[in-house]
Amino acid sequence: MQSENPNRFPVTRAVVIGAGFGGLSAAMMLRAAGHEVTVLERHDWVGGKARSVPSDAGPVDAGPTVLTMRHVFDAVFAASSARLEDYAKLVPEPLLARHFWPDGSQLDLFSDRSASIDAVQAFAGSGAAREFAAFAEEAETLFSLFDAPMIQSGDPSVVALGQAALKAPRHLGTLSPFATLASRLKSRFKDARLRQLFGRYATYVGGSPLQSPALLSLIWQAEEAGVWRVEGGMHCLAQAMANRLNEVGGHIVLGADVRKVRAGLGQVTAVELASGDVIPADIVVFAGDPRALATGLLGQEVAKVAGITKTARRSLSARVWSFAATVSHPDLTHHNVFFAADPVSEFEALDQGDTPEDPTLYVCAEDRGTGLPTPTGPERFEIILNAAPLTDAAPEPNEVELCRQLTFPTLQRFGLTFAPDPPDTGLTTPTGFEALFPGSAGSLYGQSPHGMTASLKRPRARTVIGGLYLAGGGTHPGAGVPMAALSGQHAAAAILTDLALI
Repeated sequence: MQSENPNRFPVTRAVVIGAGFGGLSAAMMLRAAGHEVTVLERHDWVGGKARSVPSDAGPVDAGPTVLTMRHVFDAVFAASSARLEDYAKLVPEPLLARHFWPDGSQLDLFSDRSASIDAVQAFAGSGAAREFAAFAEEAETLFSLFDAPMIQSGDPSVVALGQAALKAPRHLGTLSPFATLASRLKSRFKDARLRQLFGRYATYVGGSPLQSPALLSLIWQAEEAGVWRVEGGMHCLAQAMANRLNEVGGHIVLGADVRKVRAGLGQVTAVELASGDVIPADIVVFAGDPRALATGLLGQEVAKVAGITKTARRSLSARVWSFAATVSHPDLTHHNVFFAADPVSEFEALDQGDTPEDPTLYVCAEDRGTGLPTPTGPERFEIILNAAPLTDAAPEPNEVELCRQLTFPTLQRFGLTFAPDPPDTGLTTPTGFEALFPGSAGSLYGQSPHGMTASLKRPRARTVIGGLYLAGGGTHPGAGVPMAALSGQHAAAAILTDLALI
């Protein structure tokens, strides 16, 4: 340990492995507390899964595109005595998403509940509008009850969650351990299209609505409270965090491939790079998929960490197109969903490790949105198809061509075509995600969210190795951009608490 800092904590040498949102958040919080911070990133970019790839229209996102809970990032920058808006431009999107069905129907949903109610009424009638209003009220209640004891808490407990549940006796059906998101939506909506729309929220955390807990309906409240578009793309938010960290004396090393975390007598001592360099460390925050530790990819000295990840089922993966093209469809907004005809068969195929013959397709039109003129030439697109993780499915033969035939003829039936066709290099597959993020098995969201207690089984920030902490979307509170950032805050809070006890 080195000299004392103004906060009276011992100044530590903290090494953060991984410059995703979890790692950057932890690094910013630790640096704000006065500690030495070095971030090691094996790739040549910051952002982790929030990466971009080049295109003729500029860098196009190849990872997450939906940003909710902006306050999480405001808090990280505030801890660093800065304002988020001085580093990145975030634009609120009042039109949350546009939804299309094969029968030609279309529904927009908004951050203004009354506008959404009106839209649902025009879409499916007054009865559906009343059902939606009740659903939205329930989601708001559940979010308010479970935000503090589950999402904001670094160490949630069954007792705390039970106490929250007792405060919502009207909603015990949703909180039943036997209630899946699909079954609960069936009791909430008569219109199958609305059940399909809100059931898709299970995929936000890598699950199927047929098996994920009904409590995931509270995701609607997170969206209704605000969806933000990051000008330039989601990767620009990660770069903004990196820029602020550099300004305050943090150190980010790109192209730094960590080979081993050294731990002697149950305490981390250093990080060893593939280059052979050794970086001494008092604290190590591993902000990659914790399964990489458990499977020994960072050495046997830390392989007993997050053991559950070796046996727990993995969440979904994806096939992701990122490219630039001129588009034919006049009605695209920033976030668009083109639904499959039969969601049950779609998710049953994924559950069996198969490729759905009729997939739901998410299309992010990155250059469209509030305040933006309609592009007249090539624009940037990201298209996402759900896929099984490599633990459930072997790589498909001729996967690029298979994905091409699943994607573009399907969208063409909706009247959406692209020119030119994207190159093969514009596709990232589950195999590609495993190569980018070793140990993940291609899964994008860590452990599967299936089962009522799945959220309680995710690894937490603290580990059985002294000085080793976890952050990232594979740890509590889970997947998604704000959740990954929260995991970094939880890790930093655990570290500062533990240092105060020394």
